[in-house]
Amino acid sequence: MDFVYEAQPVRVVMRPGASVTAVPGEAERLGLRALLVVCGPRGAETAGAVARALGDACAGVFARARQHVPVEVADEAVRAARDAGADGLVAVGGGSAIGLGKAIALRTELPLIAVPSTYSGSEMTPVWGLTEHGAKRTGRAPSVLPRSVVYDPELTLTLPVPLSVTSGINALAHAAEALYAPDASPLVSLTAEEGARAMAGALPGVASDPGDLEARGRALYGAWLCGTALGSTTMGLHHKLCHVLGGTFGLPHAETHTVVLPYVLAHNAPAAPEAMTALARALSTDNAAEALWDLAGSLGAPRSLAELGLEQADLATAAAQVTSQAYPNPRRTSTAEALEILRAAYTGDRPQTWS
Repeated sequence: MDFVYEAQPVRVVMRPGASVTAVPGEAERLGLRALLVVCGPRGAETAGAVARALGDACAGVFARARQHVPVEVADEAVRAARDAGADGLVAVGGGSAIGLGKAIALRTELPLIAVPSTYSGSEMTPVWGLTEHGAKRTGRAPSVLPRSVVYDPELTLTLPVPLSVTSGINALAHAAEALYAPDASPLVSLTAEEGARAMAGALPGVASDPGDLEARGRALYGAWLCGTALGSTTMGLHHKLCHVLGGTFGLPHAETHTVVLPYVLAHNAPAAPEAMTALARALSTDNAAEALWDLAGSLGAPRSLAELGLEQADLATAAAQVTSQAYPNPRRTSTAEALEILRAAYTGDRPQTWS
């Protein structure tokens, strides 16, 4: 064996009601006395409950998080943190809120507590992203990794089924890319496979009974593992495609991951047989790409970029952007091949494994 593994220093708390009962204790454990609570408009009610639970330790609430973290919103949030005299941050909500919390932490090095309300898994990675002038750039920095992550299944009970499904498949994308990452290790691969198995098993239960706390908890468990696997490895073609489609063309994050994933897996499958075997084992299938396409369809998720509002004329531009910079992937991808993947994802036809 030949690998390197570095553990991420994150404390995880998971239990029903933890968003209110555990956050004050986590803040106290970190010695924080003036926390800025960050959220998006849809998460303001939950963030307000967290702020009230913090009591005098809450320095304010910034409720203007937006998808793909526009740099102007990040600038405004940094000013709010400094004006409030914050010594720490609590990000409450989905990937947009946690992404904004990371952006503030990147600029200020304030410690971050994450309280996820979706299954994006961003809370378990040291990856940050900012969108400026129609382009999304990402990076890795230890300072953006949350010090504590509080998982509360009750917090996800109001997450609409369509978003629950796409958020969960977004997490599955993290596991898939971790399995074939160049810096994978045995522990990461086991984590990714178990995360994919847990998430794929939980989503049908969440969709059929959105109030099933056990299914919601199982999905959060899967999100934790999938995010942890991605946080320990390097992202490949799938995430690069989704960053371009989201940052440049404004497509919704989770839905874009859901549509694109089967086609990237079909493209990469011949170059990553061990990873595809592990993912197929987790999904109880012999073809992971088709299984994920079937899963999305059976749960009512979108399966084409056309459904998400992308124009066919934008495909060539997206393909050129995706291949303009180097990034790790098990299979080298030309601009023509990237365009072929995008065309297949645009129409939403059943994915075909490439030779």
